[in-house]
Amino acid sequence: MGSMNRLSAAEMTALRKAATASFIGNFIEWFDYASYAYLATTISVVFFPNENKNLALLQTFAVFALSFLIRPIGGMIWGTWGDKYGRRWALSWSILFMSGATFMIGILPGYARIGVLAPIMLLLCRLVQGFSASGEYAGAATFLGEYAPEHKRGMYTSLVPASTATGLLIGSLMVAAMNYWLTPGAMEAWAWRVPFLLALPLGMIGRYIRVHLEDSEVYRQMQERIKNLEEQTPVRDLFKFHWREVCIGFGVSCLNAVGFYMLLTYTPTYLKEVLNFDDTQSFLASTITLFVYVFLIFAMGYYSDHIGRRRALITACIGFIVFTVPLFWWLDGASFVTVVLIEVGLCVLLTLNDGTLATFLVELFPSNVRYTGFALSFNAANALFGGTAPFIATWLIGATGSKLAPAIYLIVIAVVALGAMIASKDRTGRNLEADIDPEVLQESSQRS
Repeated sequence: MGSMNRLSAAEMTALRKAATASFIGNFIEWFDYASYAYLATTISVVFFPNENKNLALLQTFAVFALSFLIRPIGGMIWGTWGDKYGRRWALSWSILFMSGATFMIGILPGYARIGVLAPIMLLLCRLVQGFSASGEYAGAATFLGEYAPEHKRGMYTSLVPASTATGLLIGSLMVAAMNYWLTPGAMEAWAWRVPFLLALPLGMIGRYIRVHLEDSEVYRQMQERIKNLEEQTPVRDLFKFHWREVCIGFGVSCLNAVGFYMLLTYTPTYLKEVLNFDDTQSFLASTITLFVYVFLIFAMGYYSDHIGRRRALITACIGFIVFTVPLFWWLDGASFVTVVLIEVGLCVLLTLNDGTLATFLVELFPSNVRYTGFALSFNAANALFGGTAPFIATWLIGATGSKLAPAIYLIVIAVVALGAMIASKDRTGRNLEADIDPEVLQESSQRS
């Protein structure tokens, strides 16, 4: 289907259903996942009581970072399941893991009631969340990228980062409203639990939508062509035939990891704790930025269909290298309006990267290892650099005394991503239907 410039009515209906399911499911997962970051200040009081507020916040972000360590392992597991049993199968289970773990956070007793067990149980729940998230983004992008027509693949696949940002946006709006209407005492006593408790009913909705879909024609054709294999081994095939692609995917994903978590989840904390904005202003600024992100991401996906993924990603890398320090420098002492304009400027660079990256990774790997390759490279980058971004930014400011330290860190990561993109080839519009490892096809034919 992807090779056709025009889709039949049935194919268009299937594409719309796939797009809707990918958006809603990914939105629910990332609303759940982001709630922790937006409530970090309150969670630090409930689970890590300490007279040193900076230390308590560091401990909270450390739990945030540790949950990412399981993501490369989770990526290989979910990727293997998704390549062997179907994208839909993996996605319908990942949302159950996420909603269950998030709901459990909402009912955990705090440090005042059970002592050190509270942060330990919080970490366990976050590890399950990390395991689930490792299969979600890659799976949704792979699923939708295989459904989309080649000439619009970037635009359609950009729904995945857009849904991620929408989950963050709704979480930001909810937390901003709670901070505005409720007292700090109410937030610490009970209100912080509300977003986590919502996870269970939302997860059931997402699960229902996903189990009523079919896998793409691309995936079904791939399974038909290799049906004579004794066993599918995506992880082995990935490292045997595609280690270079894994390295490229990891390198370019590093910029997404640091940029996304630093600019969209850590910034409210940065504005509040470092630049001394109040809670409402911090969350409002980030909410406006997220609105811009959601709308821009589609334009950047469309843009990548016309100029190519490689050119778009290289432009984003160069933009971060050139503009990050000046924009962070202007933040210090800036008015609220100026802060919003600066965040929007950074958001433009981030959407150019994020609106292109998912499609780039879908096209980087052949069908038989696509989910695994995407999930491993993307989640390894997020484990090392994404989950640690708030912690490292907070630590760097404390260690150097410089408010520009996070900007320097982001530039270093942009240089790494630029190197990966220079080493890559442009695969824009790659035909996914016939895209299977020749060695795997040969082994299948020998067994027929």
